[in-house]
Amino acid sequence: MSSTAIRNRLVRGELILLDGALGTELERRGVPTPLPLWSAAAVLSAPDVVRQIHEEYIMAGADVITAATFRATPRALAKAGRAGEAERVLQRAVALAREARRRVAPSRQVIVAGSIAPLEDCYRPELAPPPETAEREHAELAVMLARAGVDAILIETMNTTREACAAVHSAKSTGLAVLVSFICRSEQELLSGESLADAVRAVEAWKPDAVLVNCTPPEVARGCLDTLAVATRLPRGAYANAGAPDLAGGTWLHDPAWTPEEFARAASEWVRRGAQIVGGCCGTTPAHIRAIRSAIPPVLVE
Repeated sequence: MSSTAIRNRLVRGELILLDGALGTELERRGVPTPLPLWSAAAVLSAPDVVRQIHEEYIMAGADVITAATFRATPRALAKAGRAGEAERVLQRAVALAREARRRVAPSRQVIVAGSIAPLEDCYRPELAPPPETAEREHAELAVMLARAGVDAILIETMNTTREACAAVHSAKSTGLAVLVSFICRSEQELLSGESLADAVRAVEAWKPDAVLVNCTPPEVARGCLDTLAVATRLPRGAYANAGAPDLAGGTWLHDPAWTPEEFARAASEWVRRGAQIVGGCCGTTPAHIRAIRSAIPPVLVE
């Protein structure tokens, strides 16, 4: 598998279906995901469950599965008292995703993406490090992900323009396909309050392969896609939450209104608004991805 696969799909106008949540799905299955490592902790404590979740997303129809590298960073591991273990954990996380692909879809073109998240808290944009620090640390992460064998890099939940630019610039140096996704507080603003349109125009300078929004309510994602359509000609996408974080309690509040069928209807609306890449973020499950697969045709553009 190579980055050529996802780039070719984008050019051919095919729908690309991402997987759903990993961290909240681990919690739903009783696997602890303590901060600062969150889902990365399960790479060490419950690798079989991590692999099983990947397998279920593939069986649900996902074209892309994202390895559990969201918090497998030198910075987060050092905070957890595991300094120096980043490359080992990253390699193990990617190996679990690749093994899942071999086990259940050896003949399908399933892409393994490596996740790069904000270096600090996704919900605390004021903690974003200065650009030179972000460039250095994201470059280190991108190289380690490439060595681990990912097919693409998914830079996700970016809450500031400066860190998104640093991450995309660093990741592009690997030669892999790079997708960048923003977390927004409204249809037109990043969580930092910066303009989403301006952020997209800023990252365009580093030539990402697609621009998305994630970790927002489905209705906000819908409006964000309208903003993206005006701001860029790049392929666009969205993968929203099914619920909301309880920041005080450190848990996830599932919203029963977002059944797989309702979520698939929302994803269909994203596609009507120009999304070529869709999937699920926190609170979604393999059932949500299966529902999207059933609801949306695989080819969107003739």
